[in-house]
Amino acid sequence: MLLVLQNFISLSGNPFIDRLNEGGPLFMYTTLFILIVIIALLIRGFIKPTTRNKTVTLVSSISLFVLVWGFLGQMIGFIEAFDAISVAGDISPAMLAGGIKVSILSPLFGMVAFLIARIGIIILNILNK
Repeated sequence: MLLVLQNFISLSGNPFIDRLNEGGPLFMYTTLFILIVIIALLIRGFIKPTTRNKTVTLVSSISLFVLVWGFLGQMIGFIEAFDAISVAGDISPAMLAGGIKVSILSPLFGMVAFLIARIGIIILNILNK
């Protein structure tokens, strides 16, 4: 367990891991997990032609979920940011820009997962014909 924790800490300098943590771990890591599931399902669809129709339907539903999940993360982030702004009163434009940047990370990752899923669905549909 200690070794796993040390490996995770050593990854904290990784820009990808930093962005995952910066964008809100709940939404970003959930999106990462869903992206891995989508990729696994697409691989299954490529390998087993008999399951392609079910795979397309399932990946389509999951991809829409991950897209909406990303935007939900953004809306919750905006609510928290506006609460912090109302408490702080006056904030600098740089702080506001940083907050907006962080709020964009979750839907951006959701859109990337959605696009990967959609590209996979298009390829599976082409292979089905």
